[in-house]
Amino acid sequence: MVKVSAGVLLYRWCEGHLEVLLVHPGGPFWMKKDHGVWSIPKGEVQTGEELLSRAREELREETGFIAEGPFIPLAPVRQPGKLVHAWAAEGEGDASAIVSNTFQLEYPPRSGRLRTFPEVDRAGWFDLPTAREKILTGQRNLLDQLERLLDDT
Repeated sequence: MVKVSAGVLLYRWCEGHLEVLLVHPGGPFWMKKDHGVWSIPKGEVQTGEELLSRAREELREETGFIAEGPFIPLAPVRQPGKLVHAWAAEGEGDASAIVSNTFQLEYPPRSGRLRTFPEVDRAGWFDLPTAREKILTGQRNLLDQLERLLDDT
């Protein structure tokens, strides 16, 4: 069964250039990984949950940012075992000051010690060429959709 996630692709204009907000996953597995592991703020949708509401909540939980919209629906993208629904929204926020929810993990493995890690350990505003290098392959199409959408307006 394919999981469903929802998220917000936050964008802004900085000195006339488009930038998007991406988040880096927290925890020991991702600590030293950079290119191809960043994501839009997103999370799993529970049965019966409204997609845009979950997307907005995930943005808040992973960054502390609140997006007011308008929210522009993007075509869903597939990642391995997951379908990601996303909305683009213009917004702002200090990427160096994010506040993320946490999770617990036994670490080191088989140590018997539970440690707490942030779900997102950092965020950044990136121009599109840099964002395309950093974002998960399965989410690159969201950047393409945003670029086309903004070119048309």
